[in-house]
Amino acid sequence: MKFGRALTLIDFCNSIFCLYYLNMKQLIVRNIIEPNGSKKGRCLACGATLKTARRKYCSMECRKRLLYKLDVRTGLIRALNAKYATFYFSEVMIIMDMLPYGSEQIFSFFYPRSPGSKPAEDFSRMADMLGNIWWNERKRTNKRYLASFHLLGKAVKTGAPLISVKPSMVKVPSIKATHLSHLKLDKAQLNAAELQKSVKEAYRRQAKVHHPDLGGDAATFRKLHQAYRELTSWARRPSFTKRRGFPDKWFYDGRTNKWVQPIPSQMQR
Repeated sequence: MKFGRALTLIDFCNSIFCLYYLNMKQLIVRNIIEPNGSKKGRCLACGATLKTARRKYCSMECRKRLLYKLDVRTGLIRALNAKYATFYFSEVMIIMDMLPYGSEQIFSFFYPRSPGSKPAEDFSRMADMLGNIWWNERKRTNKRYLASFHLLGKAVKTGAPLISVKPSMVKVPSIKATHLSHLKLDKAQLNAAELQKSVKEAYRRQAKVHHPDLGGDAATFRKLHQAYRELTSWARRPSFTKRRGFPDKWFYDGRTNKWVQPIPSQMQR
């Protein structure tokens, strides 16, 4: 199906409404099974296949690029009085769902993926189109709230449950990822019943490689020892920070006016 530039947003939404449901599994499930049976992940910022399911992004620059594109367009979301919003994508479309303050209805905006473009660029194009519609109505009526109602009227109302844009609060371990990296530990291992023992064993394994007396680098060993001390201390008195988020969607919180990257499911506790 070709989407011409003259096609109105509401016509576009009606045209692809059925595609939303046909691609729901693809939108939510980020991992794929390769023909040889090995499990690989998808980059949560661009959808590229990753070499290992443990990684969430193909690069830090890719993650930062999408977060930047989302953050610079928060003015549009604020104009629509959104309390919560989510952004996610498939190979054929990008989707932004939002819940305005005082509403019990989720409004969804769809936009087709452009060949060769990343979701960050597609989001910018969608935001430009929505922004132009809002500003044209604002100039016509001289009323901001009428422009917002006009734009929300062009969204698709899917009837999705509110929990799809309003995530529950999750606890995130307040420990630096670099400490885990030095000891070659995974965040999921922070939930282990015998964490202190796991940290000590990981430290001993790495010390055999990096201790200066065994031919290792002194600076690397100092970082390793510091990581061991920090993780041992955290294991005795675990502390967490509270965050809202989804494992497979980018989340917008109207109270902070900021987007939050997906929270890996193993970080939820």
